[in-house]
Amino acid sequence: MRHTLYMCALNAKETNGACKELFYRLVAKGQHKKLAVIAVANKLLKQVFGVVKNETLFDRNYYKKIA
Repeated sequence: MRHTLYMCALNAKETNGACKELFYRLVAKGQHKKLAVIAVANKLLKQVFGVVKNETLFDRNYYKKIA
């Protein structure tokens, strides 16, 4: 499962806007590319958890309002 998540992160760093931004920001700060991909995998897990928890479709323009 870990390998599958890693491969998904490699794809997400090019296609998912939030993951792409995270990856290139970390690489620009001097992180190794492999560590940046692991951070993207963590971001993907958080996105999946949020979608499953809220029982909604993924919306890239969704921002939780802080009351």
